[in-house]
Amino acid sequence: MSARSGLILLVTNKRDVTTDYVVLEMRRRGLGFIRLNTEDLPQHEIAMVDGDPSNLTLIGPCGELSLADVTGAYYRRPGNIEVSGSAAVAEYIVAEWSAIVRSLWNALEGRWLNSPFSILRAEDKPRQLTAARRVGLQIPGTLVTNAFVQARAFLAEGPMVAKPLRHALINDGEIGSVVFTSRVDALDAVDADGFRRAPMILQREISKRSDIRLLVVDDRVFATRILSQAYDETQVDWRKGVRRDLDHEAMELPAEVASACISVTRDLGLRFAAIDLVEDPDGRFWFLEANPNGQWAWIEQRTGAPVTAAIVDALCAGEPT
Repeated sequence: MSARSGLILLVTNKRDVTTDYVVLEMRRRGLGFIRLNTEDLPQHEIAMVDGDPSNLTLIGPCGELSLADVTGAYYRRPGNIEVSGSAAVAEYIVAEWSAIVRSLWNALEGRWLNSPFSILRAEDKPRQLTAARRVGLQIPGTLVTNAFVQARAFLAEGPMVAKPLRHALINDGEIGSVVFTSRVDALDAVDADGFRRAPMILQREISKRSDIRLLVVDDRVFATRILSQAYDETQVDWRKGVRRDLDHEAMELPAEVASACISVTRDLGLRFAAIDLVEDPDGRFWFLEANPNGQWAWIEQRTGAPVTAAIVDALCAGEPT
């Protein structure tokens, strides 16, 4: 990869602290960038000469953006488009701006650090497991189902956990609740109707020494051991309880595991991934899933891993050839 000079586009939302890290690093290096908070899109004026997205320009809160000047782009959790007016009018306006958004995403293909379309495809967890298995990573026994009889038979074969296939948040209109990975000790007949309502991922529970969060940025990896077994509430899912006192340790994975995780990331059409692994008591590593747009700022805070610098390097270098 060779470094290129040009404009970097950061597509995000107004409250994303992770993007703030990238902004600070871009400013430290004196690099040209524009931060586009997508909530503010309707406050912009757009022009697309000849209806050609490569000629698209935006002028507004983000400044002056010409897609022709963009050499690298980071899709980092954009926000919902915000408009006012009646429900019908707002729906129409959002739909029209969403059409512009799709044109913008398509026009930047080949310049993304993870294309939005690649992210969408890579969020398919069964596809992730297939990719990991293909490169030789160990996968817990897995069953995706809403069939109560099959689930109960799976549980009879050994300890299992359950987790969402797609959404981990139930929005009740206010704060909402997170669906964590949970141990399933028993399935009784009274659970059958509720179980059939939606498919889920059931996996054989792996005894843990620790959890591993691995960040892949092109051909660089940053591994962090999370000592999740220190507290009862974090033993199955280290995110549960939101404990700020969980110890984190920078670590070096075996070369073959790190290389396989890079291969999974590429196989999914990504340049960045936050991969969750389990380290068992025998020191073996098990692949759980890959988040194509996962959080990483707290890892840099806790371990000093230079993730921001690696991401900015990748944005400046352009797509690997």
